[in-house]
Amino acid sequence: MPFPTTKPARQSTRCRGHRVACRWGCRFRFLVFCLGLLTSIARGQEDVAPVTRSEAGADDTRALVETPLAESDRDHWAFRPVGRFIPPSTVNSRWSRGGIDSFLLSRLEQAVLKPAVEADRATLLRRLTFDLTGLPPTLNELQDFEASSAPDAYEQQVERLLASPAYGQRWGQHWLDLARFAETDGFEHDLVRADAWKYRDWVIAALNENIPYDRFITLQLAGDLQGDLSLSVATMFCLSGPDMPDVNDQFERRHLMLNEITATVGSVFLGLQFGCAECHDHKYDPVSQGDFYRLRAVFESAVPQLKRDVANPRLVQVESTAPARLWIRGDHRRPGPRVEPGFPRIASQSNLGDSPDMKRSPRTELATWMTRPDNPLTARVIVNRVWKHHFGRGLFDTPSDVGLLNAEPTHPELLDWLATQLPQHDWDLKWLHRQMVESAAYRQTSRGDRTDPEWIRRLERDPGNVLYSRGHRRRLDGESLRDALLAISGQLSDERGGPGVMPPLPDELVGTLLKGQWTTSPRAADHSRRSIYLFARRNLRYPLFEVFDRPDANASCAVRGRSTTPIQSLLMLNSAEVLRASQHLAGRILAETRDPAKQIDLVMQKTCARHPTEEESKLLLAFLNTERNQLQREQRAARDLALPIGCESFEDLEAAAALVEACLAAFNSSEMVYVD
Repeated sequence: MPFPTTKPARQSTRCRGHRVACRWGCRFRFLVFCLGLLTSIARGQEDVAPVTRSEAGADDTRALVETPLAESDRDHWAFRPVGRFIPPSTVNSRWSRGGIDSFLLSRLEQAVLKPAVEADRATLLRRLTFDLTGLPPTLNELQDFEASSAPDAYEQQVERLLASPAYGQRWGQHWLDLARFAETDGFEHDLVRADAWKYRDWVIAALNENIPYDRFITLQLAGDLQGDLSLSVATMFCLSGPDMPDVNDQFERRHLMLNEITATVGSVFLGLQFGCAECHDHKYDPVSQGDFYRLRAVFESAVPQLKRDVANPRLVQVESTAPARLWIRGDHRRPGPRVEPGFPRIASQSNLGDSPDMKRSPRTELATWMTRPDNPLTARVIVNRVWKHHFGRGLFDTPSDVGLLNAEPTHPELLDWLATQLPQHDWDLKWLHRQMVESAAYRQTSRGDRTDPEWIRRLERDPGNVLYSRGHRRRLDGESLRDALLAISGQLSDERGGPGVMPPLPDELVGTLLKGQWTTSPRAADHSRRSIYLFARRNLRYPLFEVFDRPDANASCAVRGRSTTPIQSLLMLNSAEVLRASQHLAGRILAETRDPAKQIDLVMQKTCARHPTEEESKLLLAFLNTERNQLQREQRAARDLALPIGCESFEDLEAAAALVEACLAAFNSSEMVYVD
């Protein structure tokens, strides 16, 4: 790229000689720039001559030199052995419902704070249902819960939701974010991966069947080695990242694929940013380039030599003749010393990489090592991931990076207590969910009276809710928002599994794609399936998902963004999808009652899980009347009105259209989009 120059604003006022001097000056500066760049590159080369592709398998007697780990390296909280703590005693012991509450209450009492009161039942059920299933509660579920006098009524709701197929669909999406799942390759052509959906369905089924987390890890790293070839679908986790099958250099393609697998496995299961050590030792964390390539060597024999334009969807164990090695500066043209499969030194208490089992079946041994009692990372990482989704923030803020530059846990004893309890309960993830959502801390209200001295004290002493002195209000993600629109309006399909479906998209959006990249599914019922079953194209996110911060699947995503933009409001107000949901909801309500006051009550119950206040009822009734009168003055034809769908007949067209507008307003309310 030429050295950048700035064109004079008024070139006509400058003489020809000046322009010539300027041009030659730029050329001279560009030459200096190039020489400097070449010098920098030369200085950065190790005293190792480049090795050609044909020499990649040759013996390399150069020794791998690594900086030894110091005791201070292991002093970071994440690398210390998991501590064995017991829940502390507290003054207000009657509030606690288990170990989680004891740890949190102990910190609150140290800060001279009291926990907030429990939220009302409607708020609790809405929070719980969205958290565990990604769907809103139905009116019948709300009414049954509010009417129940059973002492374990809340616990019954927890069990019902954990047993629902919707649980796996909700928590499957969280895992797919980590797995950088999509049904296409990405890059320029973004070609379809025909069987990618099978991994998505496997994740959902595994979570619903409550496969222990240690088994969940093993199948995704070595499912093809378990004696049942059908389990190899789980290894698609390793190969779910972007790929370019048509690239000319297939050796480089395989090199990049192995590096991407290594980085993802390190960040997702261990919470270590291994990708930073691909080219050099990690700048801050005790992870060397040797650590990176030893972990990569675990997968060398599972990724065969690739062929142009041929996808590689699953790991396949093959006899590898080429030795695993470190690549100088991560360059696939510069092979360095040989390496053997091994584990990160910082998380290994012994040199397990030299064991015969490691040489015979490195992927199985890696999965086993990850859940060994002396591994300080795996349990902490998964506990924190689940905690973050239930409480709005993690016990540490960077779920896929426990490195030295990140903050320590806010409640380290609680983190370690859960990290020791989970293996003792056979790595049962549903057990972990129960501990969290049945706690008194989870049940706290997120709303308070700002004139209440105790509530003011909470806001002053715990402004970020780091001590969990109250509930946490959070916005729905794009998938939950779409599913809620469909469920509330009665459109949601309960069909599960199979290839991703393609609902209609605006023509102007489809026009930006290559021909055939988005073909609307012919069955109308498919358009209303749960969001996790929508076709996941890497180069195009569904509009509602993109606006509400769905990741692009080009890399593992541990924490989604939470933007607030005008486009979000504009899309919710103007999209055909939200309008259609409003029409269906209005049709359902009209089928139940023609009384405007009862209609308003149903709108609020279905969208916000509560009855309207007296003031809200007055405002919404006035809105219905104003809209009806305005439409009557305009004298629009029926075809020009957005009318309810699903109701057999309605005499007053304008009143029916006004109800659609009220439903649209409710769908756009903050209370609908946020969960208290």
